[in-house]
Order: sequence, then structure tokens, then C-alpha cells
Amino acid sequence: MRVENPGDLRVLLHTARGGSLTAAAAALGITPAAASATLKRLEQQLGTRLFERSTRAMRLTVAGQTLLDYASRAFELLEEGESQLAADAGALVGTLRVAAPSDLTRTVLLPWLDEFLAAHAGLQLALSVGDRPRDVVRDEVDLALRYGSLPDSRLLARRLAVGRVVLCASPAYLARHPAPQNPQDLLRHNCLIFDRGGKPYRRWRFGQQGQWTEVTVHGDRSVDDASLARDWALAGAGIMLRSELDLLRHLASGELVRMMADWETEPYPLHALMPSGRFVPRRVRALVDFLAAKFEALEPAGMATP
Repeated sequence: MRVENPGDLRVLLHTARGGSLTAAAAALGITPAAASATLKRLEQQLGTRLFERSTRAMRLTVAGQTLLDYASRAFELLEEGESQLAADAGALVGTLRVAAPSDLTRTVLLPWLDEFLAAHAGLQLALSVGDRPRDVVRDEVDLALRYGSLPDSRLLARRLAVGRVVLCASPAYLARHPAPQNPQDLLRHNCLIFDRGGKPYRRWRFGQQGQWTEVTVHGDRSVDDASLARDWALAGAGIMLRSELDLLRHLASGELVRMMADWETEPYPLHALMPSGRFVPRRVRALVDFLAAKFEALEPAGMATP
């Protein structure tokens, strides 16, 4: 079993990423018939099926996934080598494809990314900002920053920071409503709901003396962009439970006031995620090291460093 033309493997890559031979053909600038013939030729040469075909989609077989992992690494190694040949020795070159949460990007990451790019003139940044988790493999992301528990054990992860969520509201809101003293008081407040992990985050947990309480909160507005929930909180629309890291500036300035500080909240770690089984380019490793150092130096109150 042998692949006679390694370039044919690009059909495998783009079919897996796009979910169809039509998508692969469009990405490669060939006809769907040519893409189909190439895939059939690969399967004949290897003596195994690479995709399970249906009328709706094409799903990788176990053999197809194994070959995809190695092919992805091989093409990225080649791309990295070509980039290095075109650059000065030791210089970082190429495109960094980064996905990050919206508020973290706006309040913390942007100046750091600017600093990193200024130090490495051969780099370009392709930044995807949003609170819906990106599929690191399917969406061709080199690096994804995500809060919370790790979603997929197949991913290569590095913990950047371990903060906690904090309960907060603006002085304007607190001037109209007495600050909650315990979790049950939240049932009488307008709570701002935003998506976490692609789902509305309504079940808020608090601990005291080893005992944990969970309340399902309600409010007159919800949103899939956490930065908009922050804007509502700043405008006095309600109470919010958010990562302390996202709110450092607003808490320090007094624009937002922390409440129920005598109640414990759950750890909310931030990870850098990269596809495992793929070659991690030197530029990506360099950026992760840079961000890890920045987060460690930040050390907000109540935040543990990795």
C-alpha cells in the first residue's frame, strides 16, 4: 500500500475540512469529478476506505482519520520549511490563525498581540473573535484560547491562567437595587445571561464553608456575545457573573462593583488549545510562550498562575 502522488492527499484534507468533495474541489480549483476520481485512486492504492459516504455528508473512517493526521502534519512541515527558507535564519514567519473569546480579546489580548507582531515582522495574524467554541481541527485554527474545562482530550493544551468568575454590577444598578447577600437573593435581581460553550449560562454556583449552592437565574435579556453582556452591566441593566480576567479594568476603575465576595466561585481556567497529532509551528509555540508569560505577570487578585 503506497500513495503514488502525495499531492493527492490535499483532496483528503479539503474533503475532511469542507465535509464534501464539492467543497474540496472548490478549495483546490478542480472539478468535483476530478476530486472524486482522486479520492477513489487514493483508496485503491491504500486498499481501504477513507470516508463513509452518505447523501448528506462524508465522514472519515478510522483509517481516514489516521491518514489525515499524518498528512496534515506533513503539509504543515513543508509549509513551515518553505517559510523558513524565505526568511532570515531564526526569524518567525507565516500566518498565525488564532481564535479567542470576544471580551478577553478586546480587554486583554489586543495590545499583547500588537506587541508580538511588532517584534516579529515576518508574521501575519488571522484572528477569529467570538464566544462560540471553534473546532480547532475542522476550522484550521493554529491556536484557540478557551475558558473552562477541556472540551476534547485529543487536543494539545497548555493552561495559561486559572481565575474565578466574579459577581458584579454597576454603581447605577446598585443605587436602584440592594446588593445581593446570598445566592437566593439573585432570584430577585435582573441577571444578564450570555452563552458559555455555546449554551446560555443560567445556573450559577457559589460556595461557603465547603457547601455549594446552585441557583438558576433569570433576566430580561440574553446574548451570545459576552462583551455585549458586559456593556449592559456597565449601563446598569443588571447583574453579571463573569471571568475576573475579562473585567480587571472595570473592577479597578469602579465602573463595576464586586458583590458577595465572601462566597466562593468555581475556578475558571484559560487554556491555549492546539490540534494534537499535528506539527506545531515554531511561530505558534513562540506565541503561546509569550502569552503564558504575559498572563503570569498579570496576576490579578484571586488568580492563580499555571
